[in-house]
Formats: sequence, C-alpha cells, structure tokens
Amino acid sequence: TNPFAWLRTRFYYLLIRLYFDQEFSVEEFTRGAKQAFSVVSKLLSQRKLDLLEELVSAEVLQVLKEKISLLPDSHRDALAADIDAIMYTTEGDVRIYYDDDGIKFVSILMCFWYLNGANLPDEVPGEAKVFQIVFGDENTKGKKHLLTANYEFQREFTEGAKPDWTITRIEHPRLLE
Repeated sequence: TNPFAWLRTRFYYLLIRLYFDQEFSVEEFTRGAKQAFSVVSKLLSQRKLDLLEELVSAEVLQVLKEKISLLPDSHRDALAADIDAIMYTTEGDVRIYYDDDGIKFVSILMCFWYLNGANLPDEVPGEAKVFQIVFGDENTKGKKHLLTANYEFQREFTEGAKPDWTITRIEHPRLLE
C-alpha cells in the first residue's frame, strides 16, 4: 500500500472520530462492510434486487437491475461471496464532503478479494486473467477463482439523519460491466 494513501486514510478516520462519530471504529466498520458485501453479493447473484432497497442507493439499484438481467448465469453465480470466502479486505479511499445545502457525508470505498467456485471460462472478457486456485489432487480437484469487488459505503452525518450506511457504488470487475 502506498504509505501516503495509508496516512491520508488514517487522517480521515481521525477526522471522522473527532467531528462526526466519536465511537467510529475502523475494525467495526470493516466487519460490517464485509457482512454487507456478502449479503448484497448473494442477493445480486440470486436476482433478489427488491431486497436491496434498504442497503443500496436508488441510483445504483436501477443500474444493477439493467446489468443483472443481461448477465450469463456463470457471471451471476460468480458475484456471490460467502463471508468465509473473503480472503482480503482493504479501504480504497475515504472522503468527507458537504453538499450545497450543508449536508455532511462520509464515503468509504472498500475493496474485497474473495474465492468463488462459479464455472467461469479461463479467460473472462476484459483482457485480464482471473486468478484460479486448484484444491485437491487430479481426481478430486476443484477450481476456485480469486475475484475482486469494490463497494462504496456512504453515510450522512447531518444532525437528525439516520445512522445507516448505504452502498453507493458496486463494482465487480470483469463480471458486472
């Protein structure tokens, strides 16, 4: 990780604790983000988009409805991430901003790497190879793909706003494009 990006992220976390939420915890947020990622990715895979209305912004949900209907089954199956199959999680970016009406927002982009056993072709469109991991011997080998996803979580910190995080961006490179 870039040391300057790491320091900037930690500085933003300090600002969140000082000015927005004194009980904010990076570890707790990351646990919640992993759980939300797992739930949302499974619902996407199952095409249960109506259950995402409380978790995902309306704009993102509209785009997902269009994209999910066009996905082949193998790509849709590859969206699902079991929480135990998440291998690595990190923050991509943290932003604090105010809109024209003085409403305060915090956005945190989370990057996930997860294993999935979907039957994907060896080469997925997009000119990038999906990493494959083979388990077992030649007779019982099972192939898993190491896939990535980026989910952006946003919360409004204006006084009186609900203390809920909403997913405002969902990216599954080479799968949901």
